[in-house]
Amino acid sequence: MPPGYMLDKPAVSPEYFRVMGMPLLSGRAFSGQDSSTAPGVVIVSQSVARTFWPGGDALGQRITLEDHPKPEHEDWRTIIGVVDDVRQQSLTEKAHPAIYQPYTQVKKAEFLSGMTFAVRTAAQPASMATAMRGVLREVDRNQPVQSIAAMTDLVAKTTAEPQFQTRLIAIFAMLALLLAAIGMYGVLACAVAERTREIGIRMALGAEKNDITRMILRRSLLLVSAGVALGVAGALAVTRVLAKLLFEVKPSDPATFLGVAALLVAVALLAGLLPARRATRVDPLIALRWE
Repeated sequence: MPPGYMLDKPAVSPEYFRVMGMPLLSGRAFSGQDSSTAPGVVIVSQSVARTFWPGGDALGQRITLEDHPKPEHEDWRTIIGVVDDVRQQSLTEKAHPAIYQPYTQVKKAEFLSGMTFAVRTAAQPASMATAMRGVLREVDRNQPVQSIAAMTDLVAKTTAEPQFQTRLIAIFAMLALLLAAIGMYGVLACAVAERTREIGIRMALGAEKNDITRMILRRSLLLVSAGVALGVAGALAVTRVLAKLLFEVKPSDPATFLGVAALLVAVALLAGLLPARRATRVDPLIALRWE
């Protein structure tokens, strides 16, 4: 095993992967035949298979969970399946490589000192709590049940802080967008006011309203294009700081950048539409007297 290679080694039941909805990429899952007297078997995560057998097939290979394995057969286990990587603690952490072993083949009692039962049900999870406690009490009345919680509640608890931070950033982003739209409207309205005489002359010489509207909107697009180019360059440098708040989205996600750029262009067009309409209503005689 490479130095510093973090590895999870959970002991699971045969139904674990089906209940947890973990896709089996190759091989088979555990079964009732993988008992304590059967040959030792394990299922590895995809990252383990890629690390130890790059470009090869991990199925049928032998691996040990011991730091100092004995040459005897019992310290080595055969890989019977490969599953996708999962995040064990939170959605923001990097998925740890994992080797899963059936709990019936665990030889160290301390690995089974604390057990977690996962139950998939079509009913409301809260309604199953009493029944689950009753079943566990029938197995061993002296074993305490620490807590029972729905998976949705556990995931929500894990993502509560990132969601709050994301909402806060989204609120600031919307305020920034609103201020940008107001500022752009003010700039364009001021530019139209300063060009009132020019607009009047153009209209007196035969310019149509559509020509004036296109001229104002063209200026809007020119300003927002320059702003978007500078903003994208700055965002590529700053978004690395926000990487820990992102899930399933890269800091330089092209779709996100294109979407935000399109939104800014749309806002710029809306911000320039009112000054453009106002410009088309300018009376050429009044505009020629404008100082």
